[in-house]
Amino acid sequence: MFVLYNEKTRFPVKVWLEDESQLEENCLEQAYHLSQLPFIHKWVCLMPDTHAGKGMPIGGVIAAKDVIIPNAVGVDIGCGMDFIPTNIRMEDIRGIRIGNGTIIQAVIGSIMRAIPLNTERYKLPQKCEVLDRAKEEMEKYEGNKELVPLISDGYFQVGSLGGGNHFIELQEDQEGCLCIMIHSGSRHLGKAVCDYFHKKARELNNMWYSEVKEEHHLSFLPVQSKEGQQYINWMNLSMDYAFENRARMLDKTCEIVKEQIEKHTGHSVEFGEEINCHHNYASLENHYDANVWVHRKGATRVREGEMAVIPGAMGSYSYVVEGRGNKESFCTSSHGAGRNYSRSGAMKAFSVEQVILDLQEQDVVLGKRKKKDVAEECRFAYKDIEQVMAQQLDMVTPVRKLKTVGVVKG
Repeated sequence: MFVLYNEKTRFPVKVWLEDESQLEENCLEQAYHLSQLPFIHKWVCLMPDTHAGKGMPIGGVIAAKDVIIPNAVGVDIGCGMDFIPTNIRMEDIRGIRIGNGTIIQAVIGSIMRAIPLNTERYKLPQKCEVLDRAKEEMEKYEGNKELVPLISDGYFQVGSLGGGNHFIELQEDQEGCLCIMIHSGSRHLGKAVCDYFHKKARELNNMWYSEVKEEHHLSFLPVQSKEGQQYINWMNLSMDYAFENRARMLDKTCEIVKEQIEKHTGHSVEFGEEINCHHNYASLENHYDANVWVHRKGATRVREGEMAVIPGAMGSYSYVVEGRGNKESFCTSSHGAGRNYSRSGAMKAFSVEQVILDLQEQDVVLGKRKKKDVAEECRFAYKDIEQVMAQQLDMVTPVRKLKTVGVVKG
């Protein structure tokens, strides 16, 4: 870890990398913008997977006094990870064939038929406890009439994957056991909430002649203002929705895994402890004797003893970790490997054939309807997860290492 503190900073920037050369220029510029904010508590943090985002870097963490910044949470509010291990050893199922394929291929195919991907939706509304509760507490939301229809619309998306870097993976841990990992968020709900309240924050900041420059995309809302309270209500709703969205997909995936394996092998499938955690959100926490709003944008909370999930990229490795409660990082770690290439840059650098061949050589089963954009999410587009993990051993202790054996992408 090194510290940036110079004429461009009002507050220090702590970076969990070796030196400044490992930061892309746009990411560094965004970090300087954050460090100029007057309400920063202590310092700005950049995790080892950091790269440029909108307004605030992905892998960025700030603690703010009495304000909340929609773009410092991001457009996919509540995006995060869900993970569960099984008792099934891969060596017991790897060679078993079903018809023209393997058990892993059968599971991947069944997941793709059962769970809507990318922009797909369910044709009928799904069960959703979070949205049921929102309808009972409509007084918290009705002040933002433009957003209210999203509550009813959300019933058609809960339990769906989305696109981009979201995935459902079957993985093998270091003990040879089959595990399930899911990466997804709040679908359209979170983006609509972020865009709506960023616009409101921008309008209010302009009216107040705020020193926060509009072009930095870091307009803020005082938490005690009407708009600030409204954003917090909608943010929390989006987070809860994202949590349930992942849980619904995990339930379906577990059912499919259990059905296919027990039907074709006779082994009884048992599941271990689930870990469901966010990495795009803000929460009121106490750090260095102050109650502050910690914004984690592409960053995972890891209090001492807290379990979390840090994915790599498809065909690469991922980790389950235990938090060490690092105070300097506001008890935070990276949320993944972090991008080395933009989506468009990855598609220019790596061909579809190159990515498909790489997955085949690693015996990774890919489930994806359209392959033309597969290079966007190939492992070559991301940083080396081992290097990222090495930079944050003061934040987390790795407890489980996982290798992709099958992946569903939107």
